[in-house]
Amino acid sequence: SACLLGVHVKYNGGNNDNIELKDFLKSYEVVKVCPEVLGGLTIPRSPSEIKGNKVITKDKRDVTKYFQEGALKTLEIVKKNNIKIAILKKNSPSCGSNKVYDGNFSNTLIDGDGVTSNILKKNGVVILNEDNYKEYKW
Repeated sequence: SACLLGVHVKYNGGNNDNIELKDFLKSYEVVKVCPEVLGGLTIPRSPSEIKGNKVITKDKRDVTKYFQEGALKTLEIVKKNNIKIAILKKNSPSCGSNKVYDGNFSNTLIDGDGVTSNILKKNGVVILNEDNYKEYKW
């Protein structure tokens, strides 16, 4: 996720810069992506969460198509670059893996994958996040 590498693509215009992760990745070829931006969403944008099979903003807009488009564009990049491992932002409606917010904007996590994580997993990509990437056998 580009936000983890200091790129200002987060919904609020900020980032999730992770110095330790950036240091770790210095010896790897890295491709930065933000599926939400690739899908056509603006910076800043209203926060979104997955509710059922839709992605809904805090102000109740259905932005599912943007998340799906971003996931497909990310998958194209992954295939083009023969990427086998992705380190994506945990809990995100795009990038979250195994846990995402419940869709009620209550800060409650539930089991599930973000839209991009889901499609990448289905295509054989190992999904890690900023907390568990060191546990992987590189």
